Amino acid sequence: MSLAITKPSIDIGIVCNDIDAMMTFYGETLGLPLEATIPMPGGGKMNRFKVGDSVIKVIELDPAPATPAAPGGIRGATGYRYWTIAVSNLVASVEKAAAAGATIVVAAKEVRPGITIAIIADPDGNWVELLEESA
Repeated sequence: MSLAITKPSIDIGIVCNDIDAMMTFYGETLGLPLEATIPMPGGGKMNRFKVGDSVIKVIELDPAPATPAAPGGIRGATGYRYWTIAVSNLVASVEKAAAAGATIVVAAKEVRPGITIAIIADPDGNWVELLEESA
């Protein structure tokens, strides 16, 4: 038996170190709309940013977790290392992120015919890949 999926997307939760910097990055730098801020069971808040049908949950826990995630992107450790947002304005988005002081891990580059990517690190070091498909 396979999953009986009811939503054509997935949601991602990021437990963060610096909530103010993360809110600025996802809300202002990337320009994602904030859907809601809700309390977390046990203490803290979840900030829900919309990405199409998906939601990026930027979470501040209280008390904060004792163990940070391993840095280093794709080659830094096993587990979830990056995620992708398909866009139609990759170059402009990367330029905006760079102007805001974000770390551009991989500058815009064509990785296969018709597919251009860039990777930006959020303030906690999580990698966000932007992908643009040419017509």
